[in-house]
Order: sequence, then C-alpha cells, then structure tokens
Amino acid sequence: MIVRDATEQDLGRILAIYNHAIEHTTAVFSYEPHTLLMRRDWFAAKRASGFPVLVAERDGSVAGFATYGAFRQWPAYSHTVEHSVYTAPEFRRQGIARSLMTELISRARAAGLHAMIGGVVAENAESIRLHESLGFTEVAHFREVGWKFGRWLDLKFFELLLEADAPAAGPR
Repeated sequence: MIVRDATEQDLGRILAIYNHAIEHTTAVFSYEPHTLLMRRDWFAAKRASGFPVLVAERDGSVAGFATYGAFRQWPAYSHTVEHSVYTAPEFRRQGIARSLMTELISRARAAGLHAMIGGVVAENAESIRLHESLGFTEVAHFREVGWKFGRWLDLKFFELLLEADAPAAGPR
C-alpha cells in the first residue's frame, strides 16, 4: 500500500467511497449522494487553500482518502483544522485509515498547524479507537445533533494538539 497525494484521476473512486458513506453509514451527516462535479469543485477548493487530499492505494486501486480543511472561518482559528478520513468498504480493517491519518498528521505538523479536530458519530467505536490510538482526546459530546436513517445521532469531537508553542506569525 502507498499513501500519496490525490490526483484528478482519483476523483471517481473518491466519489464512490464518499457516496457509499453517505448512502450506507452515519459517518456523513448528508442525505444525497454527491456528483463528480461536486467532487471536482471540492478538490479544486482544497488545492486552492493549500490543504492536502491523500489517497491510499492498494494493488492499483484507491482504498481510501483523507483530507483536512478549515475548522472555522474566523482568523483566530487559522491554526486549527478539521480532518476527515474514509475507507472503501472492501478495504476496512486493513490499516488504511491509520496509514492515511498518520500521513495527514505529519502534513499538518509540517504545515505548522497547532490542532487537528475530528468529528465522529458516537456509535462508531472503530473510528473512536483509531483516533484515541493516534493520540486524539475526546473534547466534546453533542447529543442528538444529527438525524439520519430515522434516528437521532450523537457527535463526538476529538482533538490532537500538534505543537506546544503558540504560532510566531499571525494567520496563515
């Protein structure tokens, strides 16, 4: 398996993985599948903002993807990002998400970021274990903030502090 920067050619597979999560899991609090145009716009926006989009490739197939972006839009949050990571169903429990997250954390540190946030639906024990094993700490538990598949969902926020010092410069 290799972890690398995503390319335009990966967007079809990224879209399939994301749409599967929308349609079959509570990992995404969205109801409607995305289109390839939406993924192209998303990818262009990530690139324009300097945010990475990574893919894990196994046997020539994109097995998962990860990225981060702005946590909040106000300038004081500019050193904090929120990440997401998704694995294709046929590649789950094979270390794909861990490999992607390890590289994503490394990229965030290299970019001089201070904190990384992850939102995880409270029932997703595997994702919670992954985050905790990577050093993330649960910092919030929001009860019944999402409605999907005919039921209320809780959302937990996890935080990883990437550096101890305050930034020397202002917002990036």
